[in-house]
Amino acid sequence: MRPDIKQDFSRFLNAVPGRLHMAAHSHHYWPDVTLDAQIQAWTDAALHADSKWDHVFGHLMPDVRRGLAKMLNLSSPDTLVFAQNTHEFVLRLLSCFAPDKPVRILTTDSEFYSFDRQVKRLEEDGLVTVTRIPSVPFDSFNTRFSDAAAKGDADIVFVSQVFFNSGFQVTPLESIVSAVSDENTFVVIDGYHGFMAVPMDLSRIHARAFYIGGGYKYAMSGEGACFMHCPPDYGGRPRNTGWFAGFGALPDGAKNTVAYGADASRFAGATADVSGLYRLRAVMAWLEQKQITVADIHAHAHRLQAQFVAGLPALKHDALKPENLLVSVDEKRRGNFLTFRTPDAADICECLRRNNVITDRRGDCLRFGFGPYHDAEDIRYLLEVIGNHVC
Repeated sequence: MRPDIKQDFSRFLNAVPGRLHMAAHSHHYWPDVTLDAQIQAWTDAALHADSKWDHVFGHLMPDVRRGLAKMLNLSSPDTLVFAQNTHEFVLRLLSCFAPDKPVRILTTDSEFYSFDRQVKRLEEDGLVTVTRIPSVPFDSFNTRFSDAAAKGDADIVFVSQVFFNSGFQVTPLESIVSAVSDENTFVVIDGYHGFMAVPMDLSRIHARAFYIGGGYKYAMSGEGACFMHCPPDYGGRPRNTGWFAGFGALPDGAKNTVAYGADASRFAGATADVSGLYRLRAVMAWLEQKQITVADIHAHAHRLQAQFVAGLPALKHDALKPENLLVSVDEKRRGNFLTFRTPDAADICECLRRNNVITDRRGDCLRFGFGPYHDAEDIRYLLEVIGNHVC
């Protein structure tokens, strides 16, 4: 019945007594070990001063890469690179293509804003052309998207592991990756709403697909700790490049040519706040010490989801009823949050907030997120608040 680690989130839980935070899919609470990690980041800056970056590149980043590689079942940590946010990676990936013709993109209508907003703006100026495959109906999504990918007319195929606006999990991703017929096409998986929420094994697609994730949500590490797995034969010289991308470069004899490393550092940026990597390292070490896996966390979230949905019919609420879920709890292909479609999403979200229950919405979609800092008593209380206060 793991994970039994709610007590390890005491600083966040006690910061506002009485608050019930049901938005683990948004700003996930951080475990207590992240405070020690934050202090360590400051201490190392003071200790190493001008030599700080030797420590960061020589110890901190390799530690985090090894932890991520183990979690994602990657054979080498050298395929991983860091950034402050995923938008940096989107821009660098787009910058790999020739500027004299539009970049052809195949994606969905359910991608997160860091990608969706950017490509829509580029679309306005004719710099990209975008084909968007509807995510619904979910039952046929993999087939429809794979069929589109098999046409071979895209430079980038971009798809989420878990859709942010519904919680539906795209699986198996291997079938989509293998459907891409043009070997020059970049395949990019946005794993932000899936990383450390659902188990992910990149071993079968590591040579073909990029994978983007970060610490803000289920990795419990906050901002500034994003990463990308980079398959070795794609994107050798992004135009959007920072000076960190030159650290691993070898001289090739070409004059007046910007050099890049052969590993994932080719996608690196520039000077950044690395405290998020300290926190991410601490979280991974803490989970390993507790012998808790991503599969354990995922199963725990699904148990709480089932408890929540089972209690809804008795409340006789017009909006919050199982049939209004975008992804039913009977569907195994779902992440760690539940999404109700209702025109009353804004009002319900605000009413819950007034009663010290935090959730969020995207348009008419109301989302409830479940994490390892929740237990069965929290769900009982959530149902009680909904029954007593939400009209």
